Amino acid sequence: MQTSLDTAIEYLKGIGPQRAEVLKKELQIYTCADLINFFPFRYEDRSKFYNISDLSEEMPYVQLKGKIIATQIVESKVKRFTAILKDDTGTVELVWFQGIKYIKSLLKQGNDYVVFGKPNRFKNKYSIPHPDIEPLIDFDSDNKQTLRGVYHSSEKLSAKGLNSKGIQKIIATVIDEALNGIEEYYDITFLANYNLPDIKQAYKNIHFPANEEWMRKAIYRLKFDELFFLQLQLLKYKIATTKKLKGILFEKIADNFNNFYNNYLPFELTNAQKKVLKEIRKDTSTGMHMNRLLQGDVGSGKTVVALLSMLMAIDNGYQACLMAPTEILAAQHYHTIKNLINDMPVNIRLLTGSTRQSERREIHYELQTGYLNIIIGTHALLEEDVKFCNLGIACIDEQHRFGVQQRAKLWKKNSPPPHILVMTATPIPRTLAMTFYGDLDLSVIDELPPGRKPIKTLHFFENSRARVLGFIKEQIKTGRQIYVVYPLIEESETLDLLALEQGYEALQRTFPLPDYAISIVHGKLNADAKEYEMQRFVKGETQIMVATTVIEVGVNVPNASVMIIENAERFGLSQLHQLRGRVGRGAEQSYCILMTGDKLSKDARLRINTLCKTNDGFEIAEVDLKLRGPGDLMGTQQSGMLDLKLADLSKDASLIALTRNAAADIINNDPDLILPQHQKIKIQLQKMIKNRPNLGRIS
Repeated sequence: MQTSLDTAIEYLKGIGPQRAEVLKKELQIYTCADLINFFPFRYEDRSKFYNISDLSEEMPYVQLKGKIIATQIVESKVKRFTAILKDDTGTVELVWFQGIKYIKSLLKQGNDYVVFGKPNRFKNKYSIPHPDIEPLIDFDSDNKQTLRGVYHSSEKLSAKGLNSKGIQKIIATVIDEALNGIEEYYDITFLANYNLPDIKQAYKNIHFPANEEWMRKAIYRLKFDELFFLQLQLLKYKIATTKKLKGILFEKIADNFNNFYNNYLPFELTNAQKKVLKEIRKDTSTGMHMNRLLQGDVGSGKTVVALLSMLMAIDNGYQACLMAPTEILAAQHYHTIKNLINDMPVNIRLLTGSTRQSERREIHYELQTGYLNIIIGTHALLEEDVKFCNLGIACIDEQHRFGVQQRAKLWKKNSPPPHILVMTATPIPRTLAMTFYGDLDLSVIDELPPGRKPIKTLHFFENSRARVLGFIKEQIKTGRQIYVVYPLIEESETLDLLALEQGYEALQRTFPLPDYAISIVHGKLNADAKEYEMQRFVKGETQIMVATTVIEVGVNVPNASVMIIENAERFGLSQLHQLRGRVGRGAEQSYCILMTGDKLSKDARLRINTLCKTNDGFEIAEVDLKLRGPGDLMGTQQSGMLDLKLADLSKDASLIALTRNAAADIINNDPDLILPQHQKIKIQLQKMIKNRPNLGRIS
């Protein structure tokens, strides 16, 4: 049977129904194409053999050749299978804790084997746990490949003979025929311009590299392809939503905008805010549809920019909405904007899950009749019975917390669709912005309002608690307020709440009534109780707020100048930065104090040190990306959009920029890919779109 890329995995030589079933379940490999796109995760240099007497703990991996002289199953607390390998210079123990039955059947005492693994030393004896092992006769009959790929496997796969070596053998049987079905989609000029090897050479050498140089070339080519076609798709989508989709026209800047700007704006806009407003004005006045991402650090003034954008819509006869992920944040936006516009003739309401039914009916009526100019709310805005008269702009705050489908519902609230302004206070590294949000125009507010002092961040261990408590007393004496934040991790919610309550009680003993008053806020409180406690703190009736991360976003108390984060080692870097942004909103010097246990992991120490060293959200985001990867940073809704097998968004920044430019060069000159040299690229793009999750952001 002729092998093609579409051949089902069970029909490939050496697989059959049983192996096919485990490949599907364990690795999601269904076809020959899936198999050859299952790449090694590292490579082993098999060009050198070591003597057993040369072993040292510093060696990363070693390759040995010797005879198995003894084997046994050790029944103890942890069952294991051991074998003794002997060469002319000594012996070493090989040990397996998993796959014992399979390994026992594989090894024959008295036979010669090649062993590859990481040496460990225990009680002056060397051992190699879970080594790769194969009969010497098979190794000698190999094609002398000295750089060997290592593939992810599992106990179930290994039990079917599909360990790394077994997977490689299957790929070796199909690779040549499979490559006959792959046609190069770049022309000679493109390959030369970007120094790329032919696609067939790339596939051959990623699985069976001729040498290290060819391995690197193959990986580079296939990484390039992943990122290039992703950028191509995003740019095509961007053209479709801006140039082809008719947008609502905001023809004028009129009374509401000018009145607010000249008479109500409480401070001079920063140059960065003015620049963003010009970009929004340009978008909305051209007749094209705006799809813009507004990045700005905590406290940089995104809400004012959103309000001015909404006033543009109102001046042109349209309504505006602002959607936030939590009731606390939605209420904060509502109170902030209501106070800013004061007695202006602009009708504004708040709609959340807690809004009473009678009030909800009023809001629905006012929206449909056009009486209501601005609606601020949570997911409640997405409900079917929320209908607008003429929605002109939709602002979405902390947008990474909303899924694509949720935002699509907001998009469909008007025809033509409203302009979209998505905002985030989570700084996004440039590499992520170019991939996750490549279809959006990007605006950045990269300066804080004048008069703001940088927050001082300090780290203390538990033995310095008395000193920290003394500092709190000093700050309260000067009239300042304090946040004390505890972690709340879902897996240990009961323990976390217990720690918060114990901390609250300890603070009550340290800061007793009537001189001090303390608020407590956490997710288990009902909405009314949370709002009551929040408002007490906002009004200055309490000096200390003890809380979980519900205050990460949505609380704006300029008088609060100290943020104490308990068990700071348990928070992510981005979350620590968000929490720190709750202070530093007034003219006074503010402080963020990170309290940790004495023992810190390497990653935890890096997070703490980074936060103490810098207030730059973008620098922090770059470190966070390296620590956590793009999936954790962006959340499952966004990270699921990328199916990158080789490219690493935290390490391949220069390649992302290169592929972005390469895709832009083609799309700018040939947006529909109709030129002869782009025909095969178009076909390949269509194949990849068919097999990839939808990358659309809003629509």
